[in-house]
Amino acid sequence: MASPRSGNPAKRAQSAGTAPRPATPRDWIAAARPRTLGMAIAPVALGTAAAFNAEGYHLGIALACLVLALCLQIGVNFANDYSDGVKGTDAVRVGPGRLVGAGKAQPRTVRNVALAFLAAAAVAGLVVVLLSGRWWLLLVGVVCIVAAWTYTGGKRPYGYMALGELMAFLFFGPVAVAGTTYAIIGRITEDSIALGVAIGAISAALMLCNNLRDIDTDRAAGKRSLATLIGRRASKALYVLLMLVPFVILWIFAHALVYAVAVFAVLLLAGPAMVIVALARTPRDLITALGLTGLTALLYGVGLAIAIWGGPAGFVAS
Repeated sequence: MASPRSGNPAKRAQSAGTAPRPATPRDWIAAARPRTLGMAIAPVALGTAAAFNAEGYHLGIALACLVLALCLQIGVNFANDYSDGVKGTDAVRVGPGRLVGAGKAQPRTVRNVALAFLAAAAVAGLVVVLLSGRWWLLLVGVVCIVAAWTYTGGKRPYGYMALGELMAFLFFGPVAVAGTTYAIIGRITEDSIALGVAIGAISAALMLCNNLRDIDTDRAAGKRSLATLIGRRASKALYVLLMLVPFVILWIFAHALVYAVAVFAVLLLAGPAMVIVALARTPRDLITALGLTGLTALLYGVGLAIAIWGGPAGFVAS
């Protein structure tokens, strides 16, 4: 009697006698998606700078927010690896390989790693609450962790309902930036909201570029992303629009901050990324654009944070 067909692509490969080699440390590091970590660092840097600009600063809270953001980002990357892998979405993949989809690691192991990073994020969030004394932030932390898991996990993942870009904008934009500012000084400033919109736009662009790359495989797997919903041409136009938004906001800040104009140099990365996406014909063309988008977020966020710290007069000797 033939054995039943497994719903897990890794197990199907093993039953067919084509089991791949086990994951190496390099594979695990790649699965954490290091190129996406700029999306975690940039909002915290901007939120801390906005708090400093409002005459508030707390190194301990800032560092705890950074650990929280990094653990959330890594956790959601492993959670996506697990959830997409067991659903079969990653069975055919153009971009960086996944552990579960490629059969390099047991789904349970990848799931446990994801949960460990999300648990670490919860601990970091508790530290933020203890240092700030703002206990209602626990609720925000719970919402962020649930959102990290349910992007592709659970029975109704919002990443399969064309909501990935919106959630990326919110959680890696206004929520992260304004949340960091609030944790440090106890209030949300206008600067933190504007900066959140700026970095959130790049976060949404990164997500859109990723989904544009995977548009064919997502359609085949039944995953409904924004790219599959609106098509290639509209996705490309929206990507370019999202990438331009931060530089419009930067232009406003450049009138008040002496170093902010230097951040326009990031267009040397963002510009080619927009051209590549606009002209892309194959999924592989977009891999370089993804890397440039992630680096744009990191340098934009850190660069503008430094400019805010420098203020209208710059770093001058007292």
